[in-house]
Amino acid sequence: MTREEKSQVIEQLTAQLSENATIYLADISGLDAGTTSNLRRACFKAGVSLSVVKNTLLSKAMESSDKEFGELSDVLKGNTSLMFSETGNAPAKVIKEFRKKSEKPVLKGAYIEESVYVGDDQLDNLVNIKSKEELIGDIIGLLQSPAKNVISALKSSGGTIAGIVKTLQERE
Repeated sequence: MTREEKSQVIEQLTAQLSENATIYLADISGLDAGTTSNLRRACFKAGVSLSVVKNTLLSKAMESSDKEFGELSDVLKGNTSLMFSETGNAPAKVIKEFRKKSEKPVLKGAYIEESVYVGDDQLDNLVNIKSKEELIGDIIGLLQSPAKNVISALKSSGGTIAGIVKTLQERE
């Protein structure tokens, strides 16, 4: 690879790192071609972009990026695959589901909305992260719940009050 090609790859990686808020680093070494193809297919279905990168080029792209990756540069050893997604927990779900059949991919680290997660032991925490849409839905549900209770109480008691008033009118 020439210097120009390397600088182009670094620029592309820097642009991808800047554009995406959800970045996962995984180790998929040791997977045969068929299994790797199945992993790529699973990633595509989940809306996750998967690519294999050189550690030195990714490290330089991280340095030139405006984001603070913290300890993620320390995990750039061995084979590294880069996973991008719009949803914070989608790559973690793909990895967890895929590991039911195979022991790989191994999570090296993740960068999600300015938070850094390092190590495979963080996989369960990452799976449980809710997306922005899920959080908004939960908040709307919580906000609507008291209003629904008040409206239903007014409707039910309104009917009984009207019934009582009508009964009192009939007695007179």
